[in-house]
Amino acid sequence: MTQTIAPRVRTLVLLLLAVTGALLAGAGPASAHAALTGSDPRQGAVVDRAPAQVSLTFSERVAVDGDALRVLDPRGKRVDDGEPAGAGGTTYTVRLHSGLPDGTYTVTYRVVSADSHPVAGAFTFSIGAPSKTSVPVAGQEAGGGIVGLLYGAGRYVSYAGFVVLAGGAAFVLACWQRGSGVRAVQRLVVSGWLALTAATLLLLLLRGSYTGSGKLGDVFDLTLLGQVLQTKAGASLVSRLLLLAAAALFIAVLFGAYAKQVADADGTDGTGDEEAAKEKRDLTFGLAVGGAVVAAGLAASWAMAEHASTGLQPGVAMPVDIVHLLAVAAWLGGLAALLVALYRTPGEAPVEAVAVRRFSRVAFGSVLALAATGIYQSWRQLGSWTAFTDTRYGQLLLVKLGLVVVLVGVASFSRRWTARLAEAGPAAVRGRAAEPAGDRAAEPGEEHVTEPGKEHVAEPGKERVAVRAAAGDPERAAQLARQRAAVEAARRKRLRDADPARSGLRRSVLAEAGVAVVLLAVTTALTQTEPGRTEEGARAAASSAASSSGALTLDLPFDTGGEDGEGVVRIDLDPARVGGNTLHVYVERPDGRAFDVPELKIALTLPSRDIGPLPVVPDHITTGHWSASGVQIPMGGDWKIAATVRTSDIDQVTVSKNAQIG
Repeated sequence: MTQTIAPRVRTLVLLLLAVTGALLAGAGPASAHAALTGSDPRQGAVVDRAPAQVSLTFSERVAVDGDALRVLDPRGKRVDDGEPAGAGGTTYTVRLHSGLPDGTYTVTYRVVSADSHPVAGAFTFSIGAPSKTSVPVAGQEAGGGIVGLLYGAGRYVSYAGFVVLAGGAAFVLACWQRGSGVRAVQRLVVSGWLALTAATLLLLLLRGSYTGSGKLGDVFDLTLLGQVLQTKAGASLVSRLLLLAAAALFIAVLFGAYAKQVADADGTDGTGDEEAAKEKRDLTFGLAVGGAVVAAGLAASWAMAEHASTGLQPGVAMPVDIVHLLAVAAWLGGLAALLVALYRTPGEAPVEAVAVRRFSRVAFGSVLALAATGIYQSWRQLGSWTAFTDTRYGQLLLVKLGLVVVLVGVASFSRRWTARLAEAGPAAVRGRAAEPAGDRAAEPGEEHVTEPGKEHVAEPGKERVAVRAAAGDPERAAQLARQRAAVEAARRKRLRDADPARSGLRRSVLAEAGVAVVLLAVTTALTQTEPGRTEEGARAAASSAASSSGALTLDLPFDTGGEDGEGVVRIDLDPARVGGNTLHVYVERPDGRAFDVPELKIALTLPSRDIGPLPVVPDHITTGHWSASGVQIPMGGDWKIAATVRTSDIDQVTVSKNAQIG
């Protein structure tokens, strides 16, 4: 039997590792759950005078520390002064040194959003005119690297541990009370507790580095750990550990006193006394209430610190999230317990058909709860139908919905096999009762002798001789023990394989478990992804800011064909809308160095309305920099902006690009 199970178990483990690795590698760093929606100065802006401060506005409340916002000059030296102001809000400001020279400055930020996820990024603005900068803007990320991978793996293991712990215990109490005395089921539930406890401790240690430096060496920094304990995420992890201590007591009673009570109530022949049955019912009720409270508390440790705790209707969203998590655990965790019960319970005492039918009803109720809570969560996190396809969160949600449909479809086959199992139950029992003597386990005083492709029972007289001979030969005794174990395993396998309904149910439940592994991985990825409503809101805010006060920037490479005739014309039109605008033009060589040209003209044309070309002759300000104010844009549309550049008496070229203005 072990040889039959091993390949399938290995397949499930490999599937789990492959899916987890693919999701972690594909997702990269955890997506931001708060987005930068505005700044002053804005990204890419060129201001005439050095600002006294820089402000950043986010889509939701964020937490910052003293080093969260930094402003760096072109050489990478910090020019911000003091800690950020605006604690607990959506807008933070940091003061700048006075008398800053012209050039390009870089603003970097690293904050923690209200749903406990780190957010990092950078942008630039210029004083006077853009310049070279040694500060890299690309590559700013939060929650990446080895720490991010470990944190993502810890989140997956914690969800899986909770599902197995809560769902396995619920399966025992609600569906198969005799399973409390089955060693394989006990190991499953205890392994869920161990996985959840270990993952929670890991997340607590990683949290400071995950939201801060991202360095593995900071994992054991006690100062960082102390800071984490004062945050909402740290409090939820500590609460989870305290609840796991209560869960350990629950497990001890479930698989100790309760298992003994069930055995006494059922009796060895299936009939127990009424007093023991009453005590069992009372203990079942007490464990059910206590277990439900502990499981709800564990689920709340996620709801109080993640998506449900922020955004729209948190007072409704958190209880809904708790119900959603409990329904997932009851379904998928119960499925894992059923799989173990079907494969690992003794052949002479398999899981009863009535227990499978009970779980089928529990699973159906869980699916209904998941559908109701999932619809609410989808509306809350997406906000529009287009978010299903236009955001990563929506795309992952579609994958999750597809997996749920597949899982429900496979479960329908399990229900059919359950019905057949119930019909075949009496016949299967009679079949086992009539099992030939050659298929029974060895009794004391008998030795099973196995040959290649053949099993038989030795004659009693010869067996006694063999036993006496083995008494003084430890090696022979060990060989006899191995033979007996092999024959017993083969007998149990024949008992299982003789029941086609049970074999079909095992295969169906195994397929369900495989889909559940992938489903849980996608669910974990969803918790690390920016909600579609937030992503679309940030896009809309950025678009609105750009249309109302953002500068249009165009880079036009040119080559006049003469000596030193290559370069780039950069055109900044501010605010790029109908009415008066300010135009800045910068001319640079391919290496980025500013240089002057003998002549530079700008023309704007709106072909769809036969407007233009409208000539603009900017004034020369400094090397490589021209400017014109009061540039009138009569109406919005797709404008063609052309630049005529002359680099010598005979070398000239006109380059152009189209841009939406107004």
